[in-house]
Amino acid sequence: MTRRKKQNIQLAAVCFILAAIVLMTIFAPWLAPYDPLEVHMELRLLPPCWAHPLGTDALGRDVLSRVIYGGRASLLLAVVATACSMCVGLVVGVAAGYCGGIVDGVITAISNVFQGLPGMVLMIALVGVMERGSKSIILALVITSWVGFSRLVRGEVLKVKSELYVESMRCLGAGHLRIILRHVLPKIRTNIIILFTTRIGRVVLSVAGLGYLGLGIQPPTPDWGEMVSGTARRYFRSAPHLLWAPGICIILLTLSVNLLGDLLRDRLDVKQDSVKEL
Repeated sequence: MTRRKKQNIQLAAVCFILAAIVLMTIFAPWLAPYDPLEVHMELRLLPPCWAHPLGTDALGRDVLSRVIYGGRASLLLAVVATACSMCVGLVVGVAAGYCGGIVDGVITAISNVFQGLPGMVLMIALVGVMERGSKSIILALVITSWVGFSRLVRGEVLKVKSELYVESMRCLGAGHLRIILRHVLPKIRTNIIILFTTRIGRVVLSVAGLGYLGLGIQPPTPDWGEMVSGTARRYFRSAPHLLWAPGICIILLTLSVNLLGDLLRDRLDVKQDSVKEL
């Protein structure tokens, strides 16, 4: 089997897993057998059975239904936070690379400061200071994630800016905005897409980590990280099924997204060091 065929099989498998997870969260109201918030104390900590394929938690809530609904929060936060980080990093990186001079120096200095701070520690501090909720989580994720995009964009813009055709467009009287939109951004969009894809997996782990620390989506809203940190952590010996389902979902989603980014990089023939985590 050729390398191309192996990549095609891997890509199909990864896309199938991601599509299944996304469709599961979209059609959660129709797929979930029970209300994820409905409490039945008489059914607490049931092992997997026909009525409850993944068992129930300490409040008698169906674990399968909570896993299906829990993917909504994790996916939505990951995609929104990564998209916002990409937008901020794109604007800052283009400004630094295209303008150069003092603008580039100031932005680079600020980026170095954020780059030197421990990302997870800063994220925990920001979420702890702000009011609990999705907005605080997204803001903390953006503040700790935009640097990677900006540094990549700055480097690519510096390369494209030195090309002769860009100088020719400038001599012909083309405006800066036109040059950026029509000639600079199309040249770097491949690297941005790949970095966006790989960064989603990292953000999913960050959201799960915040949920495990009790700083993520607050109960009773289902969330994979909160499910692991809540009942599963207290009853993982007597009821290990509470840990398996959300843990496996987090692993599958993260690995699938990371593999998708690697396969896209190989398929589009992009050098690995050009989209490494900065």
